[in-house]
Amino acid sequence: MCISSIISVSGCVVLVLLFPHAVCERCSCSIFCVSMQSTGPFTSGKNLFSKKNRMCCESKRRFLLLYATQKGQAKAIAEEIWQQAGAHGLEADMHCISEMDKYNLETEKDPVVIVISTTGTGEPPDTARKFVKKIQDKTLPPDHFAHLQYGLLGLGDSEYMFFCNGGRTVDRRLQELGAQHFYDTGLADDCVGLELVVDPWIDGLWLALKEALQLQKEKEGMNNAVSAVSSSLSTAPHAVHELKLSSEVQTLKLEDEEARGSDTLSQKLDDINHVAPAGDAEPSLIHSVPPVSQSALNIPALPPEYIEVEFQDTQGENPHLSSLISEGRTFEVPVTKAVQLTREDAVKTALLLELDIADTGFEYQPGDAFCVMCPNNVSEVEKLLHILGLSEKGDNFVCVKVKQGTKKKGAVRPQHIPERSTLKFILTWCLEIRAIPKKAFLRALVECTSDAGEKRRLQELCSRQGASDYTHFIRDSNVCLLDLLHAFPSCKPSLSLLIEHLPKLQARSYSVSSSDLYQPGRLCFVFNVVEFPAGPSRPVSRKGVCTGWLAELVAPLLHLSKNSQGTKGESSSTEKISIFPRPNNAFHLPADPSVPFIMVGPGTGIAPFIGFLQHRQKLREQHTDWEFGETWLFFGCRHQDRDYLFKDELQCFLKNGTLTHLKVCFSRDSSTAEVAPPKYVQDVLRLCAKEVARVLLKERGYFYICGDKKHMADNVSDAVVDILSVEMEADKLEAMKSLAMLREAKRYLQDVWS
Repeated sequence: MCISSIISVSGCVVLVLLFPHAVCERCSCSIFCVSMQSTGPFTSGKNLFSKKNRMCCESKRRFLLLYATQKGQAKAIAEEIWQQAGAHGLEADMHCISEMDKYNLETEKDPVVIVISTTGTGEPPDTARKFVKKIQDKTLPPDHFAHLQYGLLGLGDSEYMFFCNGGRTVDRRLQELGAQHFYDTGLADDCVGLELVVDPWIDGLWLALKEALQLQKEKEGMNNAVSAVSSSLSTAPHAVHELKLSSEVQTLKLEDEEARGSDTLSQKLDDINHVAPAGDAEPSLIHSVPPVSQSALNIPALPPEYIEVEFQDTQGENPHLSSLISEGRTFEVPVTKAVQLTREDAVKTALLLELDIADTGFEYQPGDAFCVMCPNNVSEVEKLLHILGLSEKGDNFVCVKVKQGTKKKGAVRPQHIPERSTLKFILTWCLEIRAIPKKAFLRALVECTSDAGEKRRLQELCSRQGASDYTHFIRDSNVCLLDLLHAFPSCKPSLSLLIEHLPKLQARSYSVSSSDLYQPGRLCFVFNVVEFPAGPSRPVSRKGVCTGWLAELVAPLLHLSKNSQGTKGESSSTEKISIFPRPNNAFHLPADPSVPFIMVGPGTGIAPFIGFLQHRQKLREQHTDWEFGETWLFFGCRHQDRDYLFKDELQCFLKNGTLTHLKVCFSRDSSTAEVAPPKYVQDVLRLCAKEVARVLLKERGYFYICGDKKHMADNVSDAVVDILSVEMEADKLEAMKSLAMLREAKRYLQDVWS
């Protein structure tokens, strides 16, 4: 391959040739020789410059690596890219996207790799908000980033409506500002497993980066060479001097070898003696079957250690919980009421809690969400301390700092880990010990495992060959660290390893189920107590981290509620929880009270609509001269007599006119009617097709959905598409476009969870 350029300066025609002539002694890739010849009245046929160099890689080739994370996944993936880069002769300059003082896209010449997650109802993560606001400046010209080459990996969950919208938003805006892809955008789905997209995307990234860097070098080299020739000829037109080109031009790379270095290690069968138990043909968490059990494995590189822990005495105080979050102010509020909304024989237990927020400054609107800071289960923390051999040191203070000499780039103490606190505080309030272990964590646990068979199985679970086993036995089974340590008893990780690999214990988000106008100084919310039954990969049943803790916390109030109906669980309880607001910018009542709206909320999905109706009732009382639009509520549950939430309240709303139409269905109740009643809310919607279409199309009303995404919200969307198709006398594609327009106008709104 030869690259050439022809220029004319001061009457001379100069031919610049770049061609490969050797292999670099250091990195074994091809390098260029630069040669320049001219024709003209003074220099006809003369060789102006020709020089060779035997080294091409005085330094590794750089690219900028940015990540925007909410729960730590995007950061972990960026760190994996950073770790692999060195083996490919590249250097990643890695920063959180919020650290805008450490990089400048306006002047960035090297390729940029962005890893970004999505949070809430499709928003970019908190760490990306300032960046997104900056690039969405409407005064920026369309060629603002014309110089920029980038590749983007978006993380999301297809259980939610705006899948990977954080990444899509940034990608779309960069394109609008002239930036160019050097690598196709990847969209990874946490619903089926991020690794299904992340792993092959990273595999293909290296060749794309090298090609982008190569084109960049060729362009820069040619520009430098042409500039040097022009300068020489213009300053001395009657004499030609040898041109001294920069080492960048002399050492342009043509190609790089594909297999120099590796981000994987190969584990050969000869090195292990692990065989699946005879007669057991099915794989499980603790053992494999062919072909995995007989394969040489490609396993991730061992993540570098970067945390060290120093044990101290038991003197001191733990930090306040507010120091663990970056979302702003926290509020410690008492629980004043707890009511069980379902019968004891219901499939799920639904609880309503009331919080006293008077005089706290906490503000909310109906439809908003808020977060509860919750601890890990006490018995699970004690069990983990026992496995770590630290039961006697739980109350000791520990100092957490970065390990000297670590190979981890930009290593810092995780923000959610206090510099000094007790060991129990870290395991109780800081680390998500229930988190599903990532493959990098499994790889690190291999080094802490003494039994050869257990070591091999952990290697399989983090390998490419064992990807299916990882999905089935780890991810889909919701296996956590305690489950792994029970299954692999010879695995004895250090405390520092857990701090390095376990993510931050996240606060749990709940929809507000009240109106401050209706109940001043009070905030209510509703939840099901989540149950995780025991199974092959989980030796014991568990309750949800937050819902289980809340249920235990308010047990005395629930007892009071059941034995004293007059007070309904009200008490001067001193039990308090820490909360902070998470406003929902869209899921609110229409600004115009005359606009009609439809609410679809089966099960605990009814929660925000109770707040809507309370607010509407109070507005009707205060403003008798206002015009109010009609209100529809579609509610469903399993059994009318077991889990019909807020039945009495809904009848009151219906009676006083706050609620115009109430449509209910019960999926598990038997019926003797000739025509079976509808079982699900989407079925009831179809029975009300003309009214639904009228509200949405003729009266420009709003449509709200709250509840389970996978088993309800998608089916409701399908029903709405069918309704629009029939009532508009249009095909399904046109109906889908109409629904998309409703979403765009924020008249079709969802508050859903998986």
